[in-house]
Amino acid sequence: VVDVVKMKAYTYGDAGSRKVSEVEIPDDVKAEAEALRTEMIESIAENSEELMNKYFEEGTLSEDDLKAGLKVGIENKSFVPVFAVSATKGVGTNNFLDFVTDYFPSPNARDGEGAVFAGKDEAVQVKPDPNGEPVMFIFKTISEPHVGELSLFKVCSGKVSAGMDLLNEANNKTERLNQLSILNGHHRKDVAQIVAGDIGAVVKLKDSHTNNTLASKSYPVIINPIVFPEAVIRGAIIPKAKGDEDKIAAGLHTLHEENPSFNVKFDPEISQTIISGQGETQLTLAVKRLKERYGVEVDLVEPRIPFRETMKKKIADVEYKHKKQSGGRGQYGHVHFKMEPLPRGRGFEFVNAIVGGVVPGRFIPAVEKGIIEIMTKGVLAGNKVVDVRVTLFDGTFHNVDSDEMSFKIAAAQCFKKGFMDAKPSLLEPIYEVEIKVPEDYMGDVMGDISSKRGKILGMDSDGQFQVIKALVPLAELYRYSSHLRSLTQGRGVHHRHFDHYEDVPKDVEQKVIDEYNKSREEGN
Repeated sequence: VVDVVKMKAYTYGDAGSRKVSEVEIPDDVKAEAEALRTEMIESIAENSEELMNKYFEEGTLSEDDLKAGLKVGIENKSFVPVFAVSATKGVGTNNFLDFVTDYFPSPNARDGEGAVFAGKDEAVQVKPDPNGEPVMFIFKTISEPHVGELSLFKVCSGKVSAGMDLLNEANNKTERLNQLSILNGHHRKDVAQIVAGDIGAVVKLKDSHTNNTLASKSYPVIINPIVFPEAVIRGAIIPKAKGDEDKIAAGLHTLHEENPSFNVKFDPEISQTIISGQGETQLTLAVKRLKERYGVEVDLVEPRIPFRETMKKKIADVEYKHKKQSGGRGQYGHVHFKMEPLPRGRGFEFVNAIVGGVVPGRFIPAVEKGIIEIMTKGVLAGNKVVDVRVTLFDGTFHNVDSDEMSFKIAAAQCFKKGFMDAKPSLLEPIYEVEIKVPEDYMGDVMGDISSKRGKILGMDSDGQFQVIKALVPLAELYRYSSHLRSLTQGRGVHHRHFDHYEDVPKDVEQKVIDEYNKSREEGN
């Protein structure tokens, strides 16, 4: 590893040995190191008029000037240092920590942590004053065997001590800090007190989690929360063994607590548990941890697509009579519907146009309920039906055999019959995707978007990057973050959000319907 600040090289022993030796920079990389150092010095000089003048006059900067300039550049975020480090192999870690100590700003150099007073919109800066009111912010949660949840926190103000009671304003719960410690890797050292600017850990908080603030009751502030990035990849998990659902749910909850950028939710529309995160590696690691920590195995598969079903043709009159007689009281319900498509996004409308009581009023809610239930289940391929108006305008009933269930069944079957005659079609979710890539990869990325049935909306520049906006079907975006990295050698990123639903191409529609019918035949 070459340090272009000190212009020294470091060699390391075998992985895990932690042995490091300082040596001269090898000749084969010396020219590259000198070029990088010159580039760094020029960047540092640009942050200070005094340093810029000195650089023009002397052609370089002294070590003291370099240190001062680096500190200023890092503090105002105009300079982002890059390190060659492997924590698992012990490579570069000492250099990195030394650099942090020498060049990164002290907590005292900051204005403070942005916060608001609880229950108010009044903003405040919580200064790292060791004599101030105690305020701590939980920035991470770790689950440890035989210990439970370990909450990592930063003391933003004052001092926190073991045995102290602090208030969580987010839920109005008081927490006692039973045991405080500082961490060094996997090792914990118990301490009695932690002061402003320091980082510590506390075990077994009952009602406080990542992004929560604990403070004294006399100074009820809430530190501005960490804003976690939106998920860029989704996957569905399927248990390999029945009966593991509770263990899986508990494990996924813990993984989310440890890393809030990893999200979990059950999607009732597609009947799958969906996990999402920042990349394929994060999801794969979650599956691995479920097995190692909780002894449960799951498959990570592509989530089902939440298609919608709709109709394109008006049906003036469709009827269905549900009649069942098997001794004793029977079942009887008879309805006539008019069905018509609605503009996209209108959902469902039910119109009761019964005149003269041919269908008694007490059965009308059952008719609507029967329609809603079949629309929720789907008719064409098991997806929710949308944008339809149904008008009940005629029917008959039986004084003895008619009941709510009979009319509910009649309504569902009547809707199903009319829907299949009304040119049914599938709609698919379309997402707006923003892709940021170096200009060299524009052609490959745009061609790839077209191959995914995408539509380019526009392009813009952002420094050395190009930003592409496009509309792409969700069905084409599974594992797109990994695919984009492969296309751009790891330099492309993207964000997405739902935009609208639109018609599925006929070839894709037929494939979805065939897969649904096959799944039903197999009993899935």
